Amino acid sequence: MTILVTGATGNIGRKVVDQLLTRGATDVRALTTDPERAALPEGVEVARGWLRRPHTLPAALRGVDRMYLAPTPDTVDEVLAAARDAGVRHVVDLSGEPESWWGSVTRAVEASGIAWTHLWPGDFFENALTWAPQVRAARTVREPWPHAASAPIAMDDIAAVAATALLDEGSHVHRAHSLTGPETLRRTALVERIAAALGEPVGFVEVPRDEAVAVLEPVMGADAVWYVDAVLGGFAEHAREATPIVEELTGKPGTTFAAWAVENVDAFR
Repeated sequence: MTILVTGATGNIGRKVVDQLLTRGATDVRALTTDPERAALPEGVEVARGWLRRPHTLPAALRGVDRMYLAPTPDTVDEVLAAARDAGVRHVVDLSGEPESWWGSVTRAVEASGIAWTHLWPGDFFENALTWAPQVRAARTVREPWPHAASAPIAMDDIAAVAATALLDEGSHVHRAHSLTGPETLRRTALVERIAAALGEPVGFVEVPRDEAVAVLEPVMGADAVWYVDAVLGGFAEHAREATPIVEELTGKPGTTFAAWAVENVDAFR
């Protein structure tokens, strides 16, 4: 039966498509707003639609058995109603603990009556790309809490877990996977690994909260306030412990931040 990947040209959805194909999936359908420009791999069926416009979804959902659900809290109830009406049996969602910023997705999926698997990442390696402009310009990172720590994970590892859950349902239905990378790292340690990838020193400059927001606003816009206060502030208050969950679920060790930094070093040059 067909697997639908929503957000299939987004950061994680596109990687879910690749991970499904790597694992031998053949009936993969990718949801995108612009099929002509999607540039998806050969053999993937491309469907037009948008999660934020649920009325565009019925045709894309026809014949779908399993679905990867990208987080769209504002329309998630309507999306899940359409999936249920179409006969979708299993949803693997990118969401968060019920009290988190994506918790409404978790609650809606559980209330839908469809079998579910939750993926709950706490921090992404790719968030470090918000530092790229200041690293390129001055070889510094300016934030308020140098010793704040998290256990970030590569988006590709999240996609690998999603693909595993979609293809091996028996081990994952009605389970919530709290996803971390293989290491708990302070903010300064992340900067050190970027510096090592560059082969040049990169400094960490401790700055007041308002200055950190101002530094990030050109990259994140209005989300900079939320990111500094809720995300970085949360890391300062509570460091999430790393676990080997990626290896446990996929059979492959989780990517290290050092390896990710080497692979993405050109963004910081």
